[in-house]
Amino acid sequence: MSSAGEAAFSYAALILYDDGIPITAEKIATLVKAANVSVESYWPSLFAKLFEKCNIEDLITNVGAAGAGAPVAAAAPVAAGAGGGAAAPPPAEETKKEEPEEESDDDMGFSLFD
Repeated sequence: MSSAGEAAFSYAALILYDDGIPITAEKIATLVKAANVSVESYWPSLFAKLFEKCNIEDLITNVGAAGAGAPVAAAAPVAAGAGGGAAAPPPAEETKKEEPEEESDDDMGFSLFD
């Protein structure tokens, strides 16, 4: 499937969710057909099954949250499984690299609008 097809299915599911309409294969297929995107006939049912198993609101609100919290959550069971009663070490803090400020055109001695 092309990325346009995947995007069409995702947008169709978001449209249906936003309007409060149950996400079904028939409704996804109707929206994708209305958008003039040609896909194989089995894709709408696969995407409908996918979207009925997950909460779309959680997907929308937690777009970037899983990437930041996953390593900490995975490390917690390992520390608890050690059993020695010792506290787990605190998670390492991320260091931010400061980027040098870009020079403006005025700093180079010329400008377009002078």
